[in-house]
Amino acid sequence: MDKLPCVYMLASGRHGTLYTGLTSDLMGRIHQHRSGTVPGFTKRNNVKRLVWYEVGGDMAAAIKREKQLKEWKRDWKIVLIEKENPFWEDLAISLGFPPLDAPAP
Repeated sequence: MDKLPCVYMLASGRHGTLYTGLTSDLMGRIHQHRSGTVPGFTKRNNVKRLVWYEVGGDMAAAIKREKQLKEWKRDWKIVLIEKENPFWEDLAISLGFPPLDAPAP
């Protein structure tokens, strides 16, 4: 995937902890989240599953969209995710990443 502005949401699991982010390198950023190389919220909360993303436009529009989504209520974000990804599948797999380890029961 070319380097384009991208707004994305990660989750710890279905209806789990959500994280909204912005990047110009989705593949690189997803790798960082999944490998835990960058300390912070996603590493502390094991938020690695790519459940929604929007690519395109320019960086100013992407920043505006990210700010908009960060203001949204959790329920609104869930509706947005489930509109395109009803089963909260890890979309990173379709981008070439291996499946994440299954969580312990």
